[in-house]
Amino acid sequence: MSEINKPNGGGLQRVFKASYCSYLGIKAAIKEEAAFRQELLLAIVMFPASFWLAQDLIHWAVLVSVLLLVLIVELLNSAIEALTDRVSTERHVLSGRAKDMGSAAVTFSLLIVGIVWGVSLYIKIFA
Repeated sequence: MSEINKPNGGGLQRVFKASYCSYLGIKAAIKEEAAFRQELLLAIVMFPASFWLAQDLIHWAVLVSVLLLVLIVELLNSAIEALTDRVSTERHVLSGRAKDMGSAAVTFSLLIVGIVWGVSLYIKIFA
């Protein structure tokens, strides 16, 4: 595929344009998605606690990574919901299934945070 057909071009210019698109996506999620705002606030509050809770650098990276995982999954879920609504706002079993599966993915990512942070807290307090 030639670079002429790529909307963001190529090389370093593509990196800058792709970064700008990412910025627009995060901005839209903050403005339009209450769940993303809540999870972002959770990550912002928990981030400083990660320095206290982590036993070493790798542990810290895991604590922060699972927080980022929730934000990533929520962005993907929001994208699925937006695209589904763009196609049609009428009720359809497949549209509902797609949205429910996206929601389930967010739930599992939050469960991962609960497990990793819960075990870390247990070790910090009782070990």
